Amino acid sequence: MLSPGKLANLVTCLEMTERPAPKPQPSTRSALSLQRIAQPDLHSYRALFRRIGQDWMWFSRLVMPDERLRRILTDPKVEVYTLRDGGAEIGLLELDFREEGQCELAFFGVVPEAIGRGAGRFLMDQAIALAWAHPIRRFWVHTCSFDHPSALAFYRRSGFRPYAYAVEVHDDPRLTGHLPRTAAPHIPLIEP
Repeated sequence: MLSPGKLANLVTCLEMTERPAPKPQPSTRSALSLQRIAQPDLHSYRALFRRIGQDWMWFSRLVMPDERLRRILTDPKVEVYTLRDGGAEIGLLELDFREEGQCELAFFGVVPEAIGRGAGRFLMDQAIALAWAHPIRRFWVHTCSFDHPSALAFYRRSGFRPYAYAVEVHDDPRLTGHLPRTAAPHIPLIEP
């Protein structure tokens, strides 16, 4: 049993060890584009991170000290992209190549209003192509019980296979002020 104010999260780790066959691209995605951000502004990055992840209890980059986050995002082996629909930023992709021969799909998501409209598939197809354009043996990601209910199935359809589980325990970011108290309403807020 967890103390009030704490959250437990079941994490599923997934990997692919070879590039999957490319999928046909629907023409309806022509307004979508991917833009690499070489020197991400922390405020803009966190604003998009929050827009995408607030409903899914994303908080790791919100509580991370600025200097640590800046070191990660400006590391030459970390690639940060925004998904754009016309002029609007609607998605985030972060690929981490800091481990030799591997790529972690560190962050991947679209804003709530883009869910179910093909933006996630477009972004994943781009992520797979970008990752496997490097000399890697393994592309991996983790998802959790707080993510979108379809996230695990989406990763599996994309070619990832589960290989491990973990349990993480955190302070509830809605109680620490890092997320609004209304964030992730599907996760009960249990106050101390």
